[in-house]
Amino acid sequence: MVIGRSVREGVPPIGLAFWRWSLAFLLILPFALPHWRTQWRALRAGWKPVVFLGALGVGGYNTFAYLALQYTTAINATMLNSLIPVATILLARFMIGRRMHRLEGLGVVVSLLGVSVIVSRGHLETLLGLQLNPGDFWMLLAVLDWGLYTVALHWRPKGVDPMLMLCAMTVVGVMILGPLWAWEMSQGKFIQPGATNFAAIAYTAIFPGFLGYVFYNRGVVMVGPNRGSLFIHLMPAFGTVLSMIFLSENPKAFHAVGIGLIMCGIWMTTRVKHTA
Repeated sequence: MVIGRSVREGVPPIGLAFWRWSLAFLLILPFALPHWRTQWRALRAGWKPVVFLGALGVGGYNTFAYLALQYTTAINATMLNSLIPVATILLARFMIGRRMHRLEGLGVVVSLLGVSVIVSRGHLETLLGLQLNPGDFWMLLAVLDWGLYTVALHWRPKGVDPMLMLCAMTVVGVMILGPLWAWEMSQGKFIQPGATNFAAIAYTAIFPGFLGYVFYNRGVVMVGPNRGSLFIHLMPAFGTVLSMIFLSENPKAFHAVGIGLIMCGIWMTTRVKHTA
């Protein structure tokens, strides 16, 4: 969120998404190729969920988020992004019949309250003063997209290595983003050369693109969509801690309260025993 917002003047949103995933593909490919010869039949048999997941997880979510950050603040985007666990739980109920335990629901509420404390800096009027703009609607579309992606991991092809699966999804996403990036350039929106812009693209490719998806996909497979999506609430918590470390920002009481509530909510949710 922070990177996408900070380079919005020099890196248009679809261009950022396209090059993020094009570079991530090059990182994923060496890990995927060893599995291609033995698993390509299983991958081909499950091509429908692969296309669906690639369109949502690679082609959709990041692009919608970067479009949102052209118009809205990182605070608004972070707050709206925190609705992902709620959207995921509702979608999981209707799409795969996964019921939510009472303790899970309470954990989501407590964790979301912690996010609200951090984003509002402990002031209720900050939340009440948030106003929706076109960027916020793009962000809500990103939330719906990621909720669908998380639940749809339930239908991933069996017998396909996670790296091969991610590679195939990335190919689908890049194929979708390519024509959109060409259209964006036809509108006069180009990536401005510069070390900062290139470094931002590289960062999004390596960390949230490559490593982030490897970890998230594996986590959802292990603990299920409801529990896995709740960890999205740690994003503002990590942002707070990293700001203290790298930006020498002084911690405030509301930071401790918010992080404490988030951790408490996640702890409550992980107490529920069920299979993924």
